[in-house]
Amino acid sequence: MDGSKEEIAATAARIVVEEGLEFGPAKRRAIKQLGLGARTALPDNGAVLEQVHEYIALFCSDTQPIELLALRTLALQWMQRLQRFRPYLSGAVWNGTATRRSDIALQLFCDDPKSAEIELIDLGVRFDTHIVTGLHGQPVEALSIQVACPQLKEYVGLHLMVYDKDDLRGALIPDAQGRRLRGDTAALERLVHDPDL
Repeated sequence: MDGSKEEIAATAARIVVEEGLEFGPAKRRAIKQLGLGARTALPDNGAVLEQVHEYIALFCSDTQPIELLALRTLALQWMQRLQRFRPYLSGAVWNGTATRRSDIALQLFCDDPKSAEIELIDLGVRFDTHIVTGLHGQPVEALSIQVACPQLKEYVGLHLMVYDKDDLRGALIPDAQGRRLRGDTAALERLVHDPDL
């Protein structure tokens, strides 16, 4: 990796950990902070992920495992609550890089896309609706909630991306390095009970 890509990856990693941004926005902010041009070649997500792990090991090793477990426990509770929508956890809480600044990203694979909204209304949960970029670059509806995390003593963002049930097939393909990009309830239960998996 060339010097500018490495510097962007390191700066983006700091932003990811300290501010809870996703990799894409963190890389774009890193370019601005470093005063580089908008057309500067970006490092891939694997390079940023490697830098995130290094940053956590250097600056957050005493707090990050506790915060990650708190977020995974909260995610598991919501996945169990929303089990009929085939929930999968993705993002920093799934890949193990989350801190108290990270949001929880759940992907729901529904028979009827409106059923998840109806479920939240029935549960008395207030949510905001917006459109985000989904699995295959397609727009997808996201339901965003602020939920209390007792272990962290603060509120955490929970984002439910609503997909059609048929989208699940393509969602389970590992990345180029063989990493699973999301996990179901059973996989998360294993991680909560044995974080070293």
